Amino acid sequence: MPIGGIVQPPCIDIDDTLRLRAYDGVFEFAYDWYQDIESLKLIDGRDNAVPYTRERLEKMYTILNSRGELYFIEKKTGGEYVPVGDVTFWRDDMPIVIARPCRNQGIGKKVIRCLIQRAKELGYRQIHVKEIFEYNTASRRLFEGCGFKKEDSTENGAGYSLDL
Repeated sequence: MPIGGIVQPPCIDIDDTLRLRAYDGVFEFAYDWYQDIESLKLIDGRDNAVPYTRERLEKMYTILNSRGELYFIEKKTGGEYVPVGDVTFWRDDMPIVIARPCRNQGIGKKVIRCLIQRAKELGYRQIHVKEIFEYNTASRRLFEGCGFKKEDSTENGAGYSLDL
């Protein structure tokens, strides 16, 4: 579905083992990612960390897909691509989730760098991350490592931006 006249590519290859596949309405495999309370504390906030129902997960994906380019992050394993996370990309935010077993492998950095390149191709002059919670040090390091700068403080953390 074009957002603001921009057509989302069905797939973006990041390297030989990693790609972004456009959301196609199928998300059942992602349910387990949104059951992990520790992960949810990083996504939704400490006080709002409640396992997602299937209905809530569908609603989240529907909303994210309407705001920007929603992708599943897929890693090639045994010759097949397997979903390991999701990311949504638009000028004003870039929420990303990587399943616990696939964290600390450099996947997030490759994904963010790929989407920075996508932003440049689209002619964006600046992109933003709406909020990273203060205690989410991994996410802060990820975005800062990709060049994002703290833009403003929020109630629970900070917003970040990157000039292109």
